[in-house]
Amino acid sequence: MTTRPAHRAAAAAIAATALLSLSGCGGDGPAPAAAGTVSVAGVEVEKDQTLHDMLPEAIRKAGKVRVATDVPYPPFEMFVKEGESDLTGLDYDLGQALGGKLGVTFAFTPQKFDGIVPAIQAGKFDVAMSAITDNKDRQQVVDFVDYSQSGSGILVAEGNPSKISTLDTLCGQKVAVQTATNQLDLLKSHQAACAKAGKGKIDIQTFPKDSDAQLALRSGKVVAQVLTKPAAGWVAKTADDGAAFDLVEDPAAPGGYNASPNGIAVSKDLPELTDAILKALQALIDDGTVAAIYNQYGVASIAVPKATKNAAVD
Repeated sequence: MTTRPAHRAAAAAIAATALLSLSGCGGDGPAPAAAGTVSVAGVEVEKDQTLHDMLPEAIRKAGKVRVATDVPYPPFEMFVKEGESDLTGLDYDLGQALGGKLGVTFAFTPQKFDGIVPAIQAGKFDVAMSAITDNKDRQQVVDFVDYSQSGSGILVAEGNPSKISTLDTLCGQKVAVQTATNQLDLLKSHQAACAKAGKGKIDIQTFPKDSDAQLALRSGKVVAQVLTKPAAGWVAKTADDGAAFDLVEDPAAPGGYNASPNGIAVSKDLPELTDAILKALQALIDDGTVAAIYNQYGVASIAVPKATKNAAVD
């Protein structure tokens, strides 16, 4: 996600769709398993004593990592039921898997997005898992363990009747997008490429909410909608039990267009925790747990093949 705050209204709309479908996948969420293991996305995650020993002494003694998260922001973080405090989502599941591998609990607490980094700096939280974009400015005050690469994606009607495959195939077509988003900027900036290719301009149809854009797509008024790729993947997976929309996968942009790294933000006062999370994440990538979690939320393509620290370069 490039500038997360710009999508808060969209997230709320998508969350409403997500809540209707959680009953179908809730059984795959984190759950107690055999002693010393945690079950996440159908995978049993076992404690790695070597990684546990890497943790700061205070965290080992407390038995938990304090995690800040801004809810809702599907598919990364959502409430299981509206009005209740139980959490679900990609970040939450990944946190439980990391906790299982490290032998501690990742205890999530909702926190407004703009207050997350200051709260880590103040020592109220150890880390944040909230689809936070890793960038050089934020790296000045927190360290990142990067776990996904995501940008903008294309949502089409089930079966992709207009055979949309790339941004170029949107040229000359009616395309829906939410107002005042990076996705609108992306479509506007692509008009020059359409003209250079001798194709018609994209007929951009703007809507105040993502849900309105999806109604236009359902009714055939547009051939596609452009929104964040994680949100597009989640909508494709959950709307009408996966029968309403498809997610376009462009091999040239696996994480989405203009993709940037998302990271787990860790207090700079806890370098041992950063290193332990980095190694635990790589172990979960290697054994397939990360893929299982991402698949559960319809966003397998945004996963990274290797865990990195402070990957953003600008």
